[in-house]
Amino acid sequence: MSPLDTPAARTPREVLTCYYQAMLDKSPDDLADLYATEAVHEFPFTSPGFPARFEGREAVRAGYRAAWGASPAEVQEVRRVAAYETADPEVIIAEHAVRGT
Repeated sequence: MSPLDTPAARTPREVLTCYYQAMLDKSPDDLADLYATEAVHEFPFTSPGFPARFEGREAVRAGYRAAWGASPAEVQEVRRVAAYETADPEVIIAEHAVRGT
């Protein structure tokens, strides 16, 4: 078992790597499993019919399952632009660019 297989042992940067892989794999389960039970995921912009936020891990799972299931879009690349450390060692702020079809 690698360190990335153990959620409690993951660093924020490792979680970010797993997040990007879940996007590439279009896996709502892998993505949602990265979230705390009561997490809130907010979107700074949305598409018509897409919510501005998901409240809770299961809402993240259901929301991405519905969105990815209904969309023919495929993520081909997630390019890390930057990751910024914060005063809290469990928090980073990431910028990325997504390329897809």
